[in-house]
Amino acid sequence: MSAHRWLRAWIVLVFAGWLIGPFLAAGRVTWLRGWAHLVLLAACLAAHRAFVVRRNPPLVRRRARVGAGSKRWDLWWNALYWPLFAATAVLAGLGVRRGASSPTWTWPAGAALLVLGLGLSAAAMAVNPFFEGTVRIQLEEGQWPVDAGPYRCIRHPGYAGLLLWALATPLLLGSLFAFLPAAATAAWVVLRTALEDRVLVRELAGYADYARRVPRRLVPGVW
Repeated sequence: MSAHRWLRAWIVLVFAGWLIGPFLAAGRVTWLRGWAHLVLLAACLAAHRAFVVRRNPPLVRRRARVGAGSKRWDLWWNALYWPLFAATAVLAGLGVRRGASSPTWTWPAGAALLVLGLGLSAAAMAVNPFFEGTVRIQLEEGQWPVDAGPYRCIRHPGYAGLLLWALATPLLLGSLFAFLPAAATAAWVVLRTALEDRVLVRELAGYADYARRVPRRLVPGVW
């Protein structure tokens, strides 16, 4: 099996564990916060996909594969990212098994962050024809630095959306335990942002000029 097929199979397996693992960890299938999290996430992801399909349909087809020339380090990044993210929900389930409380106020805060994060991601995908799932320079597509939509404010709005999604998860599940893997997931996203930015500055014509015009990577006015 090629590295690309292995990565796809691995991510599918991880997502299956993401659905089942939290309830196994909680020791019961009647965990309401767990189900509410899945329902809201499914609805937001469905809306996200529908928006991108309507605004940028070719991108959806291209994201279904791993493009030639994807950086090998990024294949490993992806292979470790999704299990780390899934661990957030699993650890929240362990908290439920141990009798940890789930404050109700965290749910609306988490829902707001999730909607904001996936909305930002969808807005980025709508205007960026090169928004693939792995880092590579898309020479065959004539790639150029995109500076429309949210790219006017930050260079990596898709990753900013992932950060918000990661931080929303422990709030939705009402678990302090889950903030540990959520913080690790956020740090992993920051690492990829820095690594990809280095590749783009070095290999994509015009990106260095864009980076000077838009100096912040993830948070306007901060970094």
